[in-house]
Amino acid sequence: MTRLLLLDAVFFFFFLLDETAMMRAKLCGTNYPASICFIVVNEFCERFSFYGMKAVLTLYFLSYLHWDQDLSTAVYHAFSSLCYFTPVLGALIADSWLGKYRTIIYLSLVYVLGHVVKSLGAVPLLGTTTVHIGLSMAGLVLIAFGTGGIKPCVAAFGGDQFPEEQASERMKFFSIFYMSINAGSLLSTIITPLLRGDVKCFGQDCYALAFGLPAALMMAALVVLMSGSRLYKKNPPEGNILLEVCKCVSYAIQKRWRRSKHESSRRHWLDWAEDKYSKRLITEIKMVLKVLVLFIPLPMFWALFDQQGSRWTLQSTRMNLGFGVYAIKPDQMQMLNPLLILVLVPIFDLLVYPLVGCRINITPLRKMATGMVFAALAFGAAALVEVNVMKTAVRPASAGTCLLQVFNLAPGGVSLHFPAGDPFPEPLPYLQDSAHYLTLPLGAPSSTLRIHVRRDGSSSECDVTFAQQEAYSLILRPSANGTACSLVHDHIQKDDEGAPLLRFINTLQEAVQVTVAEQVFQVWSHDKVSANKTVQRGEYNRVRCCLSSQACSDLDLGLLDFGGSYTVILVEDSGRVVAHKMVDVQPNHVHIAWQVPQYLLITMGEVMFSITGLEFSYSQAPANMKSVLQAGWLLTVAFGNIIVLIVAEGAGLEQWKEFLLFAGLLLGVCIIFSIMSYFYTYVRPQQVDTLYLQDQDQDQEQDQEQDQDQSDDTLHKKGSDKEVDKNTRL
Repeated sequence: MTRLLLLDAVFFFFFLLDETAMMRAKLCGTNYPASICFIVVNEFCERFSFYGMKAVLTLYFLSYLHWDQDLSTAVYHAFSSLCYFTPVLGALIADSWLGKYRTIIYLSLVYVLGHVVKSLGAVPLLGTTTVHIGLSMAGLVLIAFGTGGIKPCVAAFGGDQFPEEQASERMKFFSIFYMSINAGSLLSTIITPLLRGDVKCFGQDCYALAFGLPAALMMAALVVLMSGSRLYKKNPPEGNILLEVCKCVSYAIQKRWRRSKHESSRRHWLDWAEDKYSKRLITEIKMVLKVLVLFIPLPMFWALFDQQGSRWTLQSTRMNLGFGVYAIKPDQMQMLNPLLILVLVPIFDLLVYPLVGCRINITPLRKMATGMVFAALAFGAAALVEVNVMKTAVRPASAGTCLLQVFNLAPGGVSLHFPAGDPFPEPLPYLQDSAHYLTLPLGAPSSTLRIHVRRDGSSSECDVTFAQQEAYSLILRPSANGTACSLVHDHIQKDDEGAPLLRFINTLQEAVQVTVAEQVFQVWSHDKVSANKTVQRGEYNRVRCCLSSQACSDLDLGLLDFGGSYTVILVEDSGRVVAHKMVDVQPNHVHIAWQVPQYLLITMGEVMFSITGLEFSYSQAPANMKSVLQAGWLLTVAFGNIIVLIVAEGAGLEQWKEFLLFAGLLLGVCIIFSIMSYFYTYVRPQQVDTLYLQDQDQDQEQDQEQDQDQSDDTLHKKGSDKEVDKNTRL
């Protein structure tokens, strides 16, 4: 028995040696711990997973769940906000209970589950729209807890792998870590929109695959992290300083609120906690609170910055996405941000800041204020683009009116007369439509109007019923009694993803089948109208058209461009079918390249605001308070997204006006922040001891003053008593 115990002890000793050797393993030819490879790859996969899913999220709400733009924007930013509230919870769990490594592992499992549920919500076969919404929302909540929970742990866990004497290696690691974040974001915002748009599953855009790939990458991230388990240095939980700060602040507020009239005042309201908490902790909290007060205006910057994935993506769906024969996806424009970050960070560090610093004293707070100005300019540029984008859109009819266009399928020119006048004063030629939609006053929610039609000297009358706030096409065709009228509903809204819309009117005596790319249009005979369908943008010079008699021919439809809505009239000419194309809604004429300036401006603002803000926060806090400021910084992002949520659902402004509103609000906040910055005094973390001693000296001076006041009061009281005694004797 003793021999077995000795053997177990020896094996355990060598096991510990092996574990220690594994933790001390270095990368080949470097002084870096081998464990950081697993952490960097894990971060790359996780960021690919998150940003890839988020890139297609707005269009998923819009085109798959069929929500309107405001609701899609609101839910998108509600999700983003939750992703930045949950890091506080993750930090508490890691520091107070599980430690960083186990927190990352357990919450990554939640993260993976969220991605799987989100992917299932995009499978049309799994229930109704209500089921899809439920699965999608449940998945997003799980993803928010997963990504937010591990956010404060991964970078810190990577830093733990370096001993104190490897400070320079640790700094380089954080640079590599930051690069992996941007690399994952860049690749994901290119790839997942391609999977969504270019791959078709279940007869439509393949959102299930676009969400499934990020789920697979998150699984890979978890496997990679667990693979290096024996290499990691795993520090035990050390208690959460954020919790301690909250307790101290809460206690000071309660003590000050409940103070009695006889208690002396304090120089600072936090000093009321001196009887329970150390003066050093109180001094450190004072330093942190000075920085947190500066954080109050910052959410407005994030309110603008995070709209790249919502409002700016929606704007890109109404723009021309073509670059020659290649066309990008509207949700791919987001890749400009990580790409420009990788380009601009070294340019600013090596060129811009040194050159400007020769003439101007560049402080961190000045950089941040300048970053706000650039973000406001970006939204000014976005508003200018939006004004031009909306010129091709058809404005919906207001209450009491409807929109109307006319197709003339009757040989000869046709003149129309309406009860309220002549909205079409010029005769309409054969196989032509009106130049644009005209607003027809109804005076009621629904109205039947008698329209007088003149063609080739003969007159006809048509009684047509219109409903308010609808768009119609009035089709005129020859009949035995002159000219007959038929009314069809029109779809004037541009496609959610910028694709062209197409329909056919068949004037032939037999049904036809037209195949355009992957779409098949069945059109019955005698002036029947097909359904509106989206097709891919492109030149369609040889479109197959087959009659019910099996005779087939090719049609020339020409260019069907982004955002356009087209009606093609099929007529017989010399024994063959000929297509006449009409433009119902003008295609997008503003090119997507006009979004580049606003992306450039917002990224320049991010470089000056975000990166500088993190550096400023860390430089102004004691070493053990950095996590508190990190939590405060992340909360500014969360509250910024809440601002967008409120404006999107409550303002009800036109989009270009909303962009200008955000730009104006940020400029106003920038002025307030600049004033606050002017009165801020920079400190160094090394000054904690000095400030602590100053607080002690000031407290001693205050105590001496109070003692002196009490002594003076006592003398005064004695003098008064003597005077009273003297008067009494008299």
